[in-house]
Amino acid sequence: MEHDFTPIIKAILSKHFGEDAEDLFEKSHLLQYINLKTVSATRGSKARSSFANLYAIYVLAEDYIYNEFDKKGDYSSYEGVQFSMLLRRQRELPFGRKLQNHALNHRLNEEFRKFFPQCDAQPILRVVEAKRYWINEKLIVLSLGRKSFNLVRPIIEIIDAYSEMKQASFEAFIKTCLKLKEVSKKKGEEVEDFVSGLLAPNVDARIFEIVSYAILKHFYLDQIVYFGFQLDELEESPLLLYKTGRTNAVDGGIDFVMKPLGRFFQVTETIDVRKYFLDIDKIERYPITFVIKSMDSVDELLQKLRDGAERLYHINAIVDRYMACIEEVINIPTLQERFRTCVAQGYLRAIMKEIVLQSKVEFNYEWSDEEDAEEE
Repeated sequence: MEHDFTPIIKAILSKHFGEDAEDLFEKSHLLQYINLKTVSATRGSKARSSFANLYAIYVLAEDYIYNEFDKKGDYSSYEGVQFSMLLRRQRELPFGRKLQNHALNHRLNEEFRKFFPQCDAQPILRVVEAKRYWINEKLIVLSLGRKSFNLVRPIIEIIDAYSEMKQASFEAFIKTCLKLKEVSKKKGEEVEDFVSGLLAPNVDARIFEIVSYAILKHFYLDQIVYFGFQLDELEESPLLLYKTGRTNAVDGGIDFVMKPLGRFFQVTETIDVRKYFLDIDKIERYPITFVIKSMDSVDELLQKLRDGAERLYHINAIVDRYMACIEEVINIPTLQERFRTCVAQGYLRAIMKEIVLQSKVEFNYEWSDEEDAEEE
């Protein structure tokens, strides 16, 4: 697979291995995997970055180099690196502050096997009881004829180059947001176009979730309900939407929660009925609103879900029970319409500010002192 970052990978290999670089690239399953995981390098901040699995490789390769096994060999006698050291190092890397243990423990190996089922090696070796980890030397030391090549240092350089490119891309995104937020009163149409451009089927799921939240939060803000325990003591309460955590979090299928109605919202980019019904089951079939990254009409989406449910269950009573749990479907056209409503109500700057804030949280972007002062 060739993509925009592939020439950078090959250039780094050429720097280290000269005319053997191309053959090593073709032969190495690990380089091929890294090539697959860096496809988003030039696709901007909206593209998924895959840092978790790449950084799992990175920290183990880094430990290998730190102990000079690429020079002295004898890696088979190494006692292994402690898990806590690997996780701490991952979180020191750009965009790594919130990374969890999943890539180191199983996700990297599982995905690698999915891409290369014919390969009998997996990237990470570990002893669970001792919490010791090794990179699989079979994947980083390759032979071409009588010559042996160690790929560990080029792998570090490749992942560094990818991280730098993604960091520059996201910083450009943040700067654009900040700039547009500042000029939104004078150039509202330009800002509207910017936000509208983030409501598209090809936008990264995390950006789509952040923008959806910013729009829906302000769309519901002016809507009032009345609550109280006695009819003569009812109180006005605005509808407040809360984001329950980071995107792609293991949160039981709840991305947003609305107070005081207790509505649940789940943002998704798939119409796989199994995924929808799993979310419904996880919250004990509590009614849930799905925000779907699709241009299909709401009726079309509901029909696709029903068709999928009927293929899966064949029993009308089961299908009806699941479908009844879908409180509302919000698609991209609905979000666009609600965004225009929010703009008409004067919330454009507030929406931009929310997008900037949530993006910084999601991507672990650090506020500078200057930006802090501007926000205050």
